[in-house]
Amino acid sequence: MSMVGGRRSKVVNVVRYVVLVVLALFFLLPFYVIVRNAFSTNQSIIAAQWQWIPQEWDFSVISRMFADQNLDLAGALVNSAVTAVLQTLATVVISLLAGYALARLKNWVGKLFMVLTVLTLMVPMAVVFLPMFVMTANFGWIDTYRGLIIPIMFSAFATFMFHTAFVNFPAELEEAALIDGANPFTTFWKVVVPNCSGIIGAVGAITFIGAWNAFLWPLLVTRGSTTTVQLALSRFMTSQGVRYPELFAGGLVAIVPVVVVFLVLQRYLVQGVETSGIK
Repeated sequence: MSMVGGRRSKVVNVVRYVVLVVLALFFLLPFYVIVRNAFSTNQSIIAAQWQWIPQEWDFSVISRMFADQNLDLAGALVNSAVTAVLQTLATVVISLLAGYALARLKNWVGKLFMVLTVLTLMVPMAVVFLPMFVMTANFGWIDTYRGLIIPIMFSAFATFMFHTAFVNFPAELEEAALIDGANPFTTFWKVVVPNCSGIIGAVGAITFIGAWNAFLWPLLVTRGSTTTVQLALSRFMTSQGVRYPELFAGGLVAIVPVVVVFLVLQRYLVQGVETSGIK
């Protein structure tokens, strides 16, 4: 029986690894298409017969894009980086404080505000973009970093994740710090926050990726000087046609920061999901 069980476990492991390899190839296929088309000619991309390895390559497309003064891809990358970093920091800090406060308010007030916060997740962002745009315009924040960041720096999803993590946080650690003479502010920043690095990293990674890939809100509030990389790439799609090599090459450049952030913070994503209780 032990030999049969051992063979069965080996077969299960082999099948498992085969399935994982196949799924990994499907996951990596879009990235291969981006790299392949980024350095291919337009004729190779739109050819009727697909070639996994094109016969003609063009490795100068990226240098031409950065040299194009009308496109200003370098400036768009800087704008996206500044916006994504500042929005991530603001969202993490605000949602961290809000989630902790709602988790420690055990009365009906805390429960009511938590319910209202979760209900906002059911409202599509496109619905609230109009009043947000009107207020942003009244404040004079059109085509500024303030207009890109401040109206959307609060995240109900991040607040919910922090709230769930703090509800499961052992209150004994906070009580011990308070007994030792620490005030609530010190207890929060010196005891609670360091022990929640996983969920903080997860929320930070999710927020950064979302801010970097944002398109609709920057499209509404930018006019040129704060153009993000996603808007810059949209210039390759016009009514006259699509510039496929430049579009794929720009997409390749744009996903590099996201991939780097994901690789650095991937372990925090797993820890954050486990900590928040979302399985």
